[in-house]
Amino acid sequence: MDKPPAYQAVLDEVAPRLRRMRAKSGLTLAALSEATGISKSTLSRLESGQRRPSLELLLPLAGAYHVPLDDLVGAPEVGDPRVRLTPRTMPNGGTFVPLTRSPGPLQAYKMLIPDRGAEPELRTHEGYEWLYVLDGRLRLVLAEHDLVLGPGEAAEFDTRLPHWFSSADGRPVEILSLFGRQGERMHVRAKPRG
Repeated sequence: MDKPPAYQAVLDEVAPRLRRMRAKSGLTLAALSEATGISKSTLSRLESGQRRPSLELLLPLAGAYHVPLDDLVGAPEVGDPRVRLTPRTMPNGGTFVPLTRSPGPLQAYKMLIPDRGAEPELRTHEGYEWLYVLDGRLRLVLAEHDLVLGPGEAAEFDTRLPHWFSSADGRPVEILSLFGRQGERMHVRAKPRG
């Protein structure tokens, strides 16, 4: 019986996912072998795609990486449409929670931004961003503009413009962010009042 194409794609992605996880964790094949009891040659063949993963191999790897088995193999979710909210720390302070689970062109985040000081560190990168303030006061420096946004206010901008944001009053600010990596813009479709 042929495997459904969706599952074949998942199986084909396991080897590169295992390589990325080991690289991200900073483990050598020898260290991972010692932690899991799986030989280095078997680990190498798993990461190169020369060996198909089995439950007996994946369970110790999931334990070594401290992730659920579903995260290890990237199995497609079925049935439950809820997004698992997993807070992550931002490199420059604060917390973000991805609200989208697929790697599409637009990504949604809920962010908790701390006070990052009075001196902006302007950055630029490819993309387009839309921000909405849920709670607190956000200081947004965008090119020559220095703005403060409160709850219910929104801003949108091309991220190739120098920008920086922080809490405006020393207390954390909570925002929603929609970000398009390739400059995708959000399109709102609403039924006109009539």
